[in-house]
Amino acid sequence: MCAAFLPDLQACRRALLIKPSSLGDLVHTLPAVHLLKQRFPQLAITWLVNPAFAPLLEGNPDLAETLAFPREHFRGPLGLARFGRWLQQWRRREPPDVALDFQGLLRSGLTARASGATLRLGLSDSREGARFFHTHRIQVDPRAHAIERSLALPRALGADGPLVFPLPQGNRPAALAELEIPPQAMVLHPFSRGPGKSLSAAQVIRLSEALAPLPVFLVGRREMPLEGLPANAHNLLNATSLPELIWLIRRAHGVISVDSGPMHIAAALTPRVLSLHTWSDPRKVGPWHPGTTAWKADHFMPSDHLDPRLCALDSPFPDTALAPVAAWAHQLPGVD
Repeated sequence: MCAAFLPDLQACRRALLIKPSSLGDLVHTLPAVHLLKQRFPQLAITWLVNPAFAPLLEGNPDLAETLAFPREHFRGPLGLARFGRWLQQWRRREPPDVALDFQGLLRSGLTARASGATLRLGLSDSREGARFFHTHRIQVDPRAHAIERSLALPRALGADGPLVFPLPQGNRPAALAELEIPPQAMVLHPFSRGPGKSLSAAQVIRLSEALAPLPVFLVGRREMPLEGLPANAHNLLNATSLPELIWLIRRAHGVISVDSGPMHIAAALTPRVLSLHTWSDPRKVGPWHPGTTAWKADHFMPSDHLDPRLCALDSPFPDTALAPVAAWAHQLPGVD
C-alpha cells in the first residue's frame, strides 16, 4: 500500500513492535525503531522479543518496555495449543494503538491481530499468510539488504535520518578475570548454527596461528571442545553472555566473523569487520557499516562495492583463504 494511504501515527500513543528473533535481525531493526521514535516521540514502543535476545535491548531509549516471546515454549506437538493460550493473555493488557509486524510470519501476524491493535502494519514480503492479519502493508524490495527492508516502514511513514544502533555498553566477561584487552586484540567468531557457514576446527587453529602475534579472542558457541589453540588465542567459546560479547567487541581492534548475529553487532559498532560468507549473499545479510569488508568466493570486497556476480555464488571457505584473512587483520590501521 502506498504511503498516501498509510495512517498517521501522530494520534497513536502505544505501539507493539513484533520482532522476536533472530539476533542479527534484531540488530537490523534497531535503526528503523530509532527513526520511528524520532518521528513520533509520543509513541510508547513495546518490543516483543525472545528472552535470549532481550539483553540486546536493555537501556534502549527508544523503548518503553520489552515483553518476552517464549518461542521455545511453543515447540513440539503441544506448541500450537500453548501458543493459543499465550495469545489469550493479550486480552488482559491494554491494547496498543498500532502493531508493527517486522517479523512477517504466521505467529507474528496472529500476535498482531490478538493484540487488539486497530492498525496493524506489516511488510509486503511477509510469509505464511501473515499479511492477511495486517491492515496496511509496506512495499519492500526482497532483494535489498535486511536493514533497508526494515527501514522501508519508517520511511513510508515520513521518518528518515542517520542510522543509529542504540546498543548497550555490555559487561566485562567473567571468564577474563583480570586479563586486560590488548590494544591490537582480534575477536574471532568462527562458528554458526547455520548449516555450511562455520569454519572447521582445524581452520580455526590455523587462522589463530596466522594471526599471531595479534591476540585472538574466540567467541560464540560450539558443542565440541576445541583443543590445540596457539598461545596467542584465548578460548571464550561458550563462555560469554550477550552483554559480555558486546563489551568485548567494543574493545577489540577488529572482528573476523562468519555470517552470524555477532557479526552484525560488530558491524553496528565498528568498520573494522571482516565477514566470511559461503552460501549467504552479503548484499542481503552482509555487514552494513561503510568500511567493513566481506569475503565471498575467494574475494575481499568493500561492503559498499559488492560484486553481484560473486555474491550470487555458493562457495565453501577453503584453507587457502586463511592466510589472506590473517593478512587483512595485520593490515588494519594501528597494527604494527
